[in-house]
Amino acid sequence: MAIATQPQLTLDDFLKLPETKPASDFINGEIIQKPMPQGEHSRLQTKLCNVINDVTESQKIAYAFTELRCTFGGASIVPDLAVFRWDRILKTSSGRITNRFDIHPDWAIEILSPNQRQTKVLGKLLHCSRNGTELSWLLDLEDESILTIFPGQRVELYEGADKLPVLEGIELELTVEQVFGWLSLS
Repeated sequence: MAIATQPQLTLDDFLKLPETKPASDFINGEIIQKPMPQGEHSRLQTKLCNVINDVTESQKIAYAFTELRCTFGGASIVPDLAVFRWDRILKTSSGRITNRFDIHPDWAIEILSPNQRQTKVLGKLLHCSRNGTELSWLLDLEDESILTIFPGQRVELYEGADKLPVLEGIELELTVEQVFGWLSLS
C-alpha cells in the first residue's frame, strides 16, 4: 500500500500566499508563524531600531528596518530587525525604497518571545550567516543574554556588562545590561 505524501511547498508558492499577521517565515520548506509581539519584545525592537538609526541614518551608513521580509538563499524570513548598509538598501529607479528585499540583511536581530523555540530562531540566524549576513543577535529576555553569530557561524554569548559587537563601521557602544535596562521605564 502506497502512502500519499503532500508535495513540499516551494519558496515561489509561499511568496504567492497572502501575508499573515503576525508574519510567517519560510525556511527549509517549512512555514513558521512568528508569535505576536508582547510588551517587552515590542519595547526592545522599537528602542534598538531607534538607537541604531539615530547613529546611522544621517550619515548614510546603514538603516534598521523592523519586520522587513528578506528573501534569499531559498528562504523568506522576517527578522525583528534587519539592518542594511546604506549602499545595499534596494531602491527603485526614482530612488525610493523598494518593497521587496531579495537579499540578506547585513545585521539580523531577533528577540526571543515566550513559547518560541530558541533552536528555530537560532536556525534562522544561522541561515542568515550562511548566506552573507555579517552579524546576528538573538536576545533572550528570560536570561537577559544575547547570543551573537559572526561569519563562519561562530557563536558567542554576551551577558551583563559585556560590550556588544555591532556591524563594522557603526559607531555604537552598547552593553547587554544597557539593552535590557531599556525594559525599565523608571
